[in-house]
Amino acid sequence: MKNAKILLSMFFVIIAATVLLSFRYTESNTFRPDDMKQMSADWERAKAYTQEYLSASTDDIVKFKPTADMRTFGQQMLHLAEVNYALGSLATGKATTVTFGSLEKSDKYATKADLTKVVMDSYDFVIAATKEMDPQKMGETVTIFKFDMTRATALSKLFEHQTHHRGQTTVYLRLKGVKPPEEKLF
Repeated sequence: MKNAKILLSMFFVIIAATVLLSFRYTESNTFRPDDMKQMSADWERAKAYTQEYLSASTDDIVKFKPTADMRTFGQQMLHLAEVNYALGSLATGKATTVTFGSLEKSDKYATKADLTKVVMDSYDFVIAATKEMDPQKMGETVTIFKFDMTRATALSKLFEHQTHHRGQTTVYLRLKGVKPPEEKLF
């Protein structure tokens, strides 16, 4: 029961942080250079936090699948990376060479070291694409999964997505007896 309460409270903290960031970046179509710097800083923090999760894992945890219908820890992280590339490309307009579905289905990332590299590369892609963006383009409309939204909203959705999947891996670590990294909200 205690673990369930801890997990539930962690879930609510993650959701609250995501909602606050979402409002910060989507409240207006006018972006200033400072907004872009903050967005890049948030992505740098998210990358560092994900790095801590990957560092806490082992090759055994990378392959760990809690139930038959769940992804492995590695597949969760690869899915996170694929969407970083896919949505990051759509949101920023920066081209990617990573085909959606190619990472999670590949056998190339079965070790902690290989997984860590590809996931960190996906964050580097989003961070670089965000830093290269013209703030004036954040209000432009893009279509993602049949939904029209601003580039700012698309980046916010992407941030929410990576937070969600990293958060899911908390359970994987706990089930393997590993204490997950402390919160990294700031």
